[in-house]
Amino acid sequence: MSERLRPRDLAFLAEETAQTPMHNATIEIFDPGESGFDHERLMELIQDRISFVPRYRQRLQSVPGQLANPVWVDDAHFDLGYHVRRSALPRPGSLDQLRELVSRIVSRPLDRSRPLWEIYFVEGLSEGRVALLSKTHQVLVDGVETVDLGQVLLDTSPTPRSMESDDWYARRAPSPFTLLAGAVKDSLTEPDTLVDTVRTRTDAALRTAGAATANARRVANALSGRRPVRTSPISGSLSQQRRVVTVDTPLADYRTIRAAHGGTVNDVILATIAGGLRGWLMTRAESMGGIRQIRAVVPVSVIDAELEATSLGSQIAAHFVDLPILEASPVVRLHQVSYSFQAHKEAGRGVAANRLAGIAGFAPTTFHAIGSRVAAHERRSYQLSITNVPGPQSPLYAAGAEMVSSYPVPPLLPGHPLAIGVTSYNGRVFYGITADRDQMPDADLLGTCITESLDELMDASSGTRVRALRGRKRTPRSTAKKP
Repeated sequence: MSERLRPRDLAFLAEETAQTPMHNATIEIFDPGESGFDHERLMELIQDRISFVPRYRQRLQSVPGQLANPVWVDDAHFDLGYHVRRSALPRPGSLDQLRELVSRIVSRPLDRSRPLWEIYFVEGLSEGRVALLSKTHQVLVDGVETVDLGQVLLDTSPTPRSMESDDWYARRAPSPFTLLAGAVKDSLTEPDTLVDTVRTRTDAALRTAGAATANARRVANALSGRRPVRTSPISGSLSQQRRVVTVDTPLADYRTIRAAHGGTVNDVILATIAGGLRGWLMTRAESMGGIRQIRAVVPVSVIDAELEATSLGSQIAAHFVDLPILEASPVVRLHQVSYSFQAHKEAGRGVAANRLAGIAGFAPTTFHAIGSRVAAHERRSYQLSITNVPGPQSPLYAAGAEMVSSYPVPPLLPGHPLAIGVTSYNGRVFYGITADRDQMPDADLLGTCITESLDELMDASSGTRVRALRGRKRTPRSTAKKP
């Protein structure tokens, strides 16, 4: 019998609307060089390696009468050309034009009647470069049974790995009678199946009631002329359109700041985001008088046997941190962020960034997908989701073309018009900011403020002597005066 969709995955489908498409995306820019990397070579590459992620050739099949959760079945009409699409910018295409194209593509939900992924090959960028935009639904990549397709497309050298492709044939889809028989059998032999079905129906009823209540409230506010009260500048109802912002910064700057003030590169990144949010809010007409901090969820890699194991060699847990946006000093902001992670470090559960990036076959895209899943389950406990993934610090290649940058594009959850993803790769730190187009028309300004926040931390570190003698005990002077 085909594998049945788990309740937590079905929740992503149930909560998906035109305003909240539940897919992760990634922008990867490549320099083809002499490799001849084009749309045809990409098609060949995916055809050779898609067998390592068989879920990418499967679709969801519902059970008649909803007696059990849907099952994964092979797509008998699988068409690789439908999923791998070709697009272009007017030459020489700029990064701004690429971001606008990406914003429009990620605003559209995926077709549920087909395997839940798409890849766009974008030509026409300046300097002869090309970009890959991948969209993958959150139910597709769980890090347990399935990893992201991008994880198997990249190589560590310009010479592609030799990987045998399979002669794939779709298995016959189960008939309605077979689906019903399987549902009854699973309910009798596996009690969890019946529990999952009841829980799914109950959750769906609660979500429907909650959505009806929210719609009635919006209509009442509109008729009375009242505007909905916003508890945070980064909360509110979402539109169907997105705005994507990218920021490219040098990893050396974060290491310099860490050496001057202590902490980790992750602490510096979060302090940079805190400073960027502070600067962005100060440029708006909104007052910061009542806003002291923004609560963020930062999925982290941990070693915890009580959590679900992943293919990344560790588990992923939610860590909450209050970003001190009211604090004017960039150094104090950094120390406050570092302190919030101190308990996590002392518990011994954390996985070091260099160890995580050194896992064989590790790809940031999979970690971002799992981090988004963790954030979705905790969305009522925070205001902002930040996924920060340490990637490899050496070049990666696709069909011989070097990847020069990688920007995550995290999804937006209901009531959360802003999400930030960060990937460090080959000496750079890449920010991907997803914002609701209506709620945050000035999202580009937030990207500028993040860059200025990093500059502010660098200025605060230039006058600080790097702790070259860290760990050495200082001998007290005998002539020191007593207080």
